[in-house]
Amino acid sequence: MFNTSSASLSLNIKSILVGATATIASLSMALPAVADDFPSRPLNMVVGFGTGGSADRMTRMMSGPISEELGVPVQVTNRPGAGTQVASNYVLNVPDDGYTVYASTFAPYLTNSILTGDAEFSVDDFSYINFQWFDLDLIAANKDSGYEDLPSLLEAIREEEGQVRGAVVQGSAGHLMVRLLLDEAGIPQDNLNLVTYNSGGEARSAVAGGQVDFVSISAQGSEGIREFLTPLAIVNDERIEQWDALPINEALAPMNLEVPVLQGSMRGFAVTSEMERQHPERFEKLSSAIQSALARKDVQEQLERNEMGGVWVGPERSNELMRENYQVFEKYAHLLN
Repeated sequence: MFNTSSASLSLNIKSILVGATATIASLSMALPAVADDFPSRPLNMVVGFGTGGSADRMTRMMSGPISEELGVPVQVTNRPGAGTQVASNYVLNVPDDGYTVYASTFAPYLTNSILTGDAEFSVDDFSYINFQWFDLDLIAANKDSGYEDLPSLLEAIREEEGQVRGAVVQGSAGHLMVRLLLDEAGIPQDNLNLVTYNSGGEARSAVAGGQVDFVSISAQGSEGIREFLTPLAIVNDERIEQWDALPINEALAPMNLEVPVLQGSMRGFAVTSEMERQHPERFEKLSSAIQSALARKDVQEQLERNEMGGVWVGPERSNELMRENYQVFEKYAHLLN
């Protein structure tokens, strides 16, 4: 026999539960979301290179102003190795909570670690907050090496097998440019004694100290060793004010050679793309803090005194530039293998 009392009680309890659920849902919609107190503890900025290089100096200089904007300490740690692959893997394997920010010369190092370093990630695994420092590459000889122009350097590499020593940062645009120059000039790659370093600081110290004959590296970051260098070419279509050097293809004109003008370095800050997806409000706070820091007069003056770039292009353009860089370097990646 059907028990109407039990059925009625069951329906009433269900009605109450449904009503309570609806009320809670309604209250949840009416109340403001619980505010995210991010950041509530120190941030870690991970540099993809050793100390003393351009990316390291930029990060340490920016860490103070960014800390002031966020209201928490920002510590800087260096994780060099494998053309930034060590740092990339570290950042991808820590929690995607916004407390780890990746600071590096992303182009071309991240690109090359994927194209030539068998990295198991892609450029799209990171979300680039801002590229603030764009730099052209410079080819320069140690002032005591005797090389006064680019053709004389290349001919020495051709004629004196293994005697000419060069310095580059592993996987850099400067590294690719040296390989490209030898390839276009028909010079065997093994003729050059090319030393690869994990940071620009190490490569610059090598050429300044005379351990190598020349270096191919970012121009602006080389201001500190200007007195030790004879500039041979700037990797650009036009002359620039900072260095008295011919544009690369003008420098090569006596040899009837022409090479592609490769995009130089792009330095800035990023997080994992998963962090931006899970915590868009934290990504926005980090972006705003960096943008506000770069907008400060004292920060711009400090960057200028230290000959560092400090522009704000923002996340959208930074991500576009990174994908464009990957497409260009993909075309010539075989020279670095």
